Amino acid sequence: MKRLIVTYLFFLLSQICVSQNLQRVTISFNNVSIKEAILKLEDVSGFKFYYEQNWFEETLISKSYQDESIGNILDDILRETNINYLILKDRIILTKNNAIITKLPLDFFKSQDLNNENNDDTELKTPVFQKEYMAAKNGNTNVELLTVGKENKNASKTKFTVSGYIRDSKTNRPIENLTILIRDKNISAITNEAGFFSIEVPKGLNTLEISSLSYGQSSKKVIVYGSGDLSFNLEESLEQLDEVLIESSKDDNVKKAIVGVTKVDVQGIKNIPLVLGERDVLKVATTMPGIKTAGEGALGYNVRGGKVDENLILFDNSVLYNPSHFFGIFSAINPFATGSVDIYKGSIPAEFGGRLSSVIDISTKEANMEKFSGEGNIGPITGNLTLETPIVKDKVAIMAGVRATYSDWVLKSISEESIKNSKASFYDAIFKYDHKIDENNKIQATGYLSNDEFSISSDSIYSYGNRLASIKWDHNFNDKNRSSLILASSQYKFNILYEGIFNRNFDYGYSINETQLKLVAKYNYSKQHKFSYGLSSKLYNIQPGDMKPLGDESIVQSKRLEREKGLESAIFISDLFEVNDKLLLDIGFRYSLFAALGKRNQNIYDVNQPISNESVIDTKVYSNNEVIKTYGGPEIRFSSRYFITPSLSIKAGYNKTIQYSHLLSTNTTASPVDSWKLSDLNIKPERAEQFSVGLYKNFDDNSHEISIEGYYKKMKNLLDFKTGAELVLNENIETVLLPGEGKAYGVEFLIKKKKGQFNGWLSYSYSRSMIRLDSKFLSNQVNNGKYFSANQDRPHDINLISNYKLTKRYSFSLNFNYQSGRPITYPVGKYIYNGEEQVLYSDRNKYRIPDYYRFDVGVNIEGNHKNVKLAHSFWNISVYNVLGRNNPYSVYFVNENGEIKGYKSSIFSIPIPTITYNFKF
Repeated sequence: MKRLIVTYLFFLLSQICVSQNLQRVTISFNNVSIKEAILKLEDVSGFKFYYEQNWFEETLISKSYQDESIGNILDDILRETNINYLILKDRIILTKNNAIITKLPLDFFKSQDLNNENNDDTELKTPVFQKEYMAAKNGNTNVELLTVGKENKNASKTKFTVSGYIRDSKTNRPIENLTILIRDKNISAITNEAGFFSIEVPKGLNTLEISSLSYGQSSKKVIVYGSGDLSFNLEESLEQLDEVLIESSKDDNVKKAIVGVTKVDVQGIKNIPLVLGERDVLKVATTMPGIKTAGEGALGYNVRGGKVDENLILFDNSVLYNPSHFFGIFSAINPFATGSVDIYKGSIPAEFGGRLSSVIDISTKEANMEKFSGEGNIGPITGNLTLETPIVKDKVAIMAGVRATYSDWVLKSISEESIKNSKASFYDAIFKYDHKIDENNKIQATGYLSNDEFSISSDSIYSYGNRLASIKWDHNFNDKNRSSLILASSQYKFNILYEGIFNRNFDYGYSINETQLKLVAKYNYSKQHKFSYGLSSKLYNIQPGDMKPLGDESIVQSKRLEREKGLESAIFISDLFEVNDKLLLDIGFRYSLFAALGKRNQNIYDVNQPISNESVIDTKVYSNNEVIKTYGGPEIRFSSRYFITPSLSIKAGYNKTIQYSHLLSTNTTASPVDSWKLSDLNIKPERAEQFSVGLYKNFDDNSHEISIEGYYKKMKNLLDFKTGAELVLNENIETVLLPGEGKAYGVEFLIKKKKGQFNGWLSYSYSRSMIRLDSKFLSNQVNNGKYFSANQDRPHDINLISNYKLTKRYSFSLNFNYQSGRPITYPVGKYIYNGEEQVLYSDRNKYRIPDYYRFDVGVNIEGNHKNVKLAHSFWNISVYNVLGRNNPYSVYFVNENGEIKGYKSSIFSIPIPTITYNFKF
């Protein structure tokens, strides 16, 4: 009897709902919220709506309906929401996520009850996830319960796609490489660099387990009614205070296929004592194996035996040509505006090109969309302040930062006389705009400006600077496809103002500009195949030199070299192929093409003579944008990982790269006034191939790691210079260049302790970098055409970084660095020629300057750990070069009364103590 009554009631209810659903109304909505639309519909239709006030998002609608049924109107305006509805007489009941059942399924009654109509125990069949929902709700109150999707009563699907973004609850920044697991169903996903994840889960109640080294482990109960968004924030674990300062994500060193990648933990570098107390993400990177500088105060970085121009330094996708301030003592990167630094020195992803040795990919952090915040410091010679503020909460935010010098007292402490009497200043500024349009679209725009000005003599003022701008549009097409469209522009320029004697005053300038358009797309085809592909095109414009007289009385004549123009384009694709649980392959292909463009004149030289001004046989004139010469070729990128055990892997990689631009410098180390030159009719692009292999091991639940990597690299079309080469305003620069070939090889060792009260790392590199300048013409040979040490060849490099956390507020740190001396050419004798005494020099780079070593100490004093206060702060007290080691920066020779004497100069020959105040709010 009970079964018949229930059947009748449901039949009656369904008829009422059908009839009421057909009632028709005429109504229009003009830019109103859904809540306002429902109130207006309530007035027009006569229905009474029942719902919760906080169910509706601030979405605006503009729609019109003419004699339309109430059901069709509700279907339309609620289509993109999680709201269902039920029409019952003159009432409309709204429900969030789930739908109210008005029609019994065919198997409504249990089969055993069909033979017993008088069974009083017959009950409605409740969906199993609703039972579990009540159990979860009434059971463990510590587990957060969430709902996803909109239930469709007629849907037959049993699995739905849940996707969203996971961010840090305090900074609102995306959390990368976070593991999301449904253990009992063996389903998992990992967040990407934007914090995005997508996972297919069964309908009903699911328990999501979230785990990360930095954010610990947590669980969330999720009721899945249909496909939808599940975005949430996580609070960082306090264990982060004890993490190592430079580290990759959990297990990445063992799990990923990529070989030779270094990730800098930007937040952790505060514990490392650096010169003048200034945080420096790139200086910290040089403490890792395979990354060096030519010396203290040198510009640029040498990666695995490469020259400084062989590194592609990207700052939010714009090329940063000069990454240094203040004679190379500081990097040009604001640490408080930096989000991540990834250095690829072994396996370079296929999307990057144009350099031989490495890619240094620097990304700024996302602006805080939750609240106004800031960070800064006050040091002995610099001040830094970075501010973030939301414009539209959770949608739009901006970040602005500025860093500048306010004293040049440090120059007075340098023993080098020319530097001691000099002046120097710098500044850099950054502006970042973040706009989250919706869950599938995001725009980021960055602007950056830096400038240095210095005088190393009373008659010359040097200045140089970078100007960068980029805009990126990220778009998610669906759960498997996403893309980024990037427009970036870069400029580097330097200027020399000379006011000397004999009325030879002049203004000399140089500039290089490039503009790039790039499309990068990612397609997660399956668990086994994840594709990345795209294309890019870059336009170069170079003003190689422009000299003008300074003042009316100057006798200097104006001279302007012809502009250089070039177009570099590429197409690329890669596949992250998971062959099985042990073997992972990263296979990439890139094809690049470069065209040197007019308007320019190009000399044709006699092939039977050395290239010189005397061997010119013709000059060809190219019109504007006419193709002078094209170069190109395939660039193979391959890396692999094989698990020997779950915590031990072996990796191997191969890279083939092409570089179409060249840095021209006759100095042993890079200089701010070095200039860039494009490949053309007489200068070929540089090419390189690198083979690498490594072993990687984690111990004790990833608290310790150890790795050893070996590599061999061969290069061709490298450029060096004839002795006494003149680079400034040289119209035929190819006449002083010497093309050659090179090789570099080495072994890199790293042991790291990442957790605990005591942590740090020890790195050691043995590396060689050799070059051979051979030619069929004897005048173009160097060292008889044999291999000799390149300027950046420093075989041994040892770094020890250690941190000891005494309490939560007090910690101590120690640095030790040792490097072999770099090569140098010594005078070894003298001879008489045409009645004049001349100096006889050794073979090029046959000798070395003394070895370098340095010892630094530091103390960090944190402010109190109260949760509510105006700002969190800490003091850094450090001593750089605590032993006062007089490390030579350069060695030079002078003729004093007919005797050749050698001298060495140093940058910091005494201990440099600093106190820096850092704050964050």
